[in-house]
Amino acid sequence: MIIEKINGHNDLKKLSVAELNILSSEIRFALIKKMSKLGGHMASNLGIVEITIALHTVFDSPVDKIIFDVSHQSYVHKILTGRKDAFLYENKYDDVSGYSNPAESEHDFFNIGHTSTSISLACGIAKARDLKGENENIIAVIGDASLDGGEAFEALNYAKELQSGLIVVVNDNNMSIPENYGGLHDSLNQLRECDGVIENNYFKSLGFEYKFIKNGHDIKKLIDTFQNIKGIDHPVVIHCCTKKGKGYSFAEQDSEKWHWARPFNIETGQYIGGVPKENYGTIIGKHLLEKMKDDKDVVVVAASTPLCIGFNPERRHEAGKQFVDVGIAEQNAISMTAAIAKRGGKPVFATNSTFYQRAYDQIEQEMCISKCPATMLLTHASVWGHTNDTHAGLYDIALLANIPNLVYLAPTNCEEYISMLDWSIEQDKIPVAIRIPWTKVYHIDKEFRNNYFDTKYEIVRSGSKVAIIALGSFYQLGEEVVNLLDNEGIKATLINPMFISGIDNETLDSLKNTHELVVTLEDGILNGGFGAKIAQYYGLSYMKVMNKGFSMNIPSRFVPEKLMIENRLLPSQVVEDILANVRSEKHEVHGCRI
Repeated sequence: MIIEKINGHNDLKKLSVAELNILSSEIRFALIKKMSKLGGHMASNLGIVEITIALHTVFDSPVDKIIFDVSHQSYVHKILTGRKDAFLYENKYDDVSGYSNPAESEHDFFNIGHTSTSISLACGIAKARDLKGENENIIAVIGDASLDGGEAFEALNYAKELQSGLIVVVNDNNMSIPENYGGLHDSLNQLRECDGVIENNYFKSLGFEYKFIKNGHDIKKLIDTFQNIKGIDHPVVIHCCTKKGKGYSFAEQDSEKWHWARPFNIETGQYIGGVPKENYGTIIGKHLLEKMKDDKDVVVVAASTPLCIGFNPERRHEAGKQFVDVGIAEQNAISMTAAIAKRGGKPVFATNSTFYQRAYDQIEQEMCISKCPATMLLTHASVWGHTNDTHAGLYDIALLANIPNLVYLAPTNCEEYISMLDWSIEQDKIPVAIRIPWTKVYHIDKEFRNNYFDTKYEIVRSGSKVAIIALGSFYQLGEEVVNLLDNEGIKATLINPMFISGIDNETLDSLKNTHELVVTLEDGILNGGFGAKIAQYYGLSYMKVMNKGFSMNIPSRFVPEKLMIENRLLPSQVVEDILANVRSEKHEVHGCRI
């Protein structure tokens, strides 16, 4: 196979166009095979094969610098820069991460996992190059959907000021994760339909030279175009039209499903193991749609991740104008959500925990200072969510729990979640965030609160000596710990705090007389987290506090079970640590309690 002989751009330069086309087929086969075993970002990588081959054929990485936006489409780049074994041999599949990573290769320049950044990064590298009087090519690779993000526009707007060479390759597959929306994509559609020849050219208006490639899978055309602009002394956009998911029929037909694939059967396109029939996305998607039908003020706002709360194409169509997708633009999404609430609407914004980081200022300023009564849902906020450092859902507690006027809630089961959601949508006083449990769906048959204005924890079981305060998706871990402590002669108190923000002074004070250790369990980092609030509260008392959660040392890739063990979060490990810090009647050695 040709792919086995490729270790860098010099190997590509020796190949004919016909051989490069064969190589593209071999790369697609390798990608499909690997992702059928491990899962990963599939459709985006299948669509960018020829562009990446042409880039590395023409340019001389790492002297010339290729910067991938998001970098979830960098698998082909990795294959062509000495890391092919991680895509060819199953025993080496775990040798590389799913994103660009400087620790892996000198051909990667940043750890990138979020969108709309590549042009800004390229502008910065180009500026430093110019200050040093050097002349390498700087290439930013960005998808059409990533152009939605404000940072991408800010960088496009600045690029002309460089007055030097900058190459922006736009991979336009006419898709975000779901379908694209907005005026920019109308403009891109016009460019596609007119082969790049229209008077109203977005890129030209910002001072870029513009080149159009109608078939972004035509390797010869790509190579010829890149050769012509190599060494250019001003900003240029190469607009390449591609097919997302190209080469795998199932991904071509449903690129939204195959944007990120689970392990699957190559022949049938069926996910192995499938998606659990009962999951919070499906449940809440259906629940919200019913509320929309009853109340025209309820509106769901998404930032290209509607499936995280079950808004598949059918539900989006059924919701009609009560569904809004702003594209990959979380800042705009938060500000719009705040404004909808201010005008009397009942907005629910939902996206992955990691993406809320991109809109902190809008949450603190527009949403919370103005007390806009909107609902924010956080998915994948867990060690069981995304398992890499760029997308880890472990930072949101520290991020959001200290913003004034924001009530941040952590349900432990389905019914509690719906109770909190319904209350949040109907109340009109404060912004509310809800951390969706990211475990299997638990059900409890009981009455839940219909008012969460006052911070009041729930004492589920009263005991003494040890109190376990188990937050959100770690509540079931708390139940296991309490049961194990029973076997050790300790009847522990179990508390469901429900509130990530705020402190229940009364409940915490009540523990002082009958308990010597309070243990907090949280599915997030410890620094600045929920447990830190509890420890601070007890700071001047004699109460000992043990915070259990995750350190800030999050690997670039991790296995949740292993990370739990490393942070001593298995039930047996938590119990061991508790016993080392309390006196137990059962643990007497030669008359001495330990």
